[in-house]
Amino acid sequence: MPVTTVLPDAAGAPPAASAPPHPGPRRRRTRAPLWLLSPAGLVLAVVTLAPIGFLIFTSFTDYNQRTLFTGKYTSVGADNYTELLADSAFWMSLVRTVLFTAAMVAGSVLIGMGVSHLLTRLGRGMRFTVTVVLIVAWAMPNVASSLVWNWLFQPGYGIVNWFLDQLRVFGDTTDLNWAQDPARAYVSIWLLIVWQAVPFIALTVNAAETQVPQEYKEAARLDGATELAVYRIVTLNHIRPTLLLVTILSVIWDYNVFNQIWLISRGGPGDATATLGVYTFKTAFVGFHLGQGAAISVVTTLLLLGLTAVYIRRLLRSGEDL
Repeated sequence: MPVTTVLPDAAGAPPAASAPPHPGPRRRRTRAPLWLLSPAGLVLAVVTLAPIGFLIFTSFTDYNQRTLFTGKYTSVGADNYTELLADSAFWMSLVRTVLFTAAMVAGSVLIGMGVSHLLTRLGRGMRFTVTVVLIVAWAMPNVASSLVWNWLFQPGYGIVNWFLDQLRVFGDTTDLNWAQDPARAYVSIWLLIVWQAVPFIALTVNAAETQVPQEYKEAARLDGATELAVYRIVTLNHIRPTLLLVTILSVIWDYNVFNQIWLISRGGPGDATATLGVYTFKTAFVGFHLGQGAAISVVTTLLLLGLTAVYIRRLLRSGEDL
């Protein structure tokens, strides 16, 4: 068997056995963070979780105008969802919502990126002025801005019709009613929503663009890259997480657009501009089929949860770049 030899120290005494490390004091788990977060959690539960739960419950009943006065209702199971999926009007409104959302997001993000890049080329004073103007435009309530926008496109005395008439290109546009033609209604609503969305996107993207290291841009220029190539290769790669963020947020916001469409065209002419928001409102509060309207809202929420899940997944993947 092996023999272990213990060497004495300089004084001739064998070395003392090393004492085991003394464990540090154990941290006591405190519930203070839980108590501090409980008020906010309670508020979220009351204003968010409870209405969502009631919405899901209502979607399985025949809630209608009679229920509002008598409180009587009956459970219909999944009939509301079955009728909804068999309704061609629902699918048409869904298609309109997806296409219009794509158009609004594309316009908002592209114009916002352009405004953001232009801000980097302005002097300090002009940049401050443009930033203040963007913040004021973004802070305006969408109901107020929709009413003003409706007045701008009003037939007879709207300033947009007057300006187009002065160009002498489109003929007499003084009495042009934008809300009575589907294409023109979409154009006016698209312009309004993009105008409202560009300030947030431009300022958010600009905050990320100003953090791009200048030495990378200078190196690209020394290699012969044009300004467009510098923006495409260097700047876009650095601001990609921010672009993903504002794009997903724009999809969620534009998907739920209702006020602007209702105040300008009320979903018309006919149902030409009736997106899911307008379709839900008409079903629940015009036709008073509250159970059916709740079912539409549940389906819409599930679609938005799917988009949010995609955003969170991409955000976690690019977490090192944030």
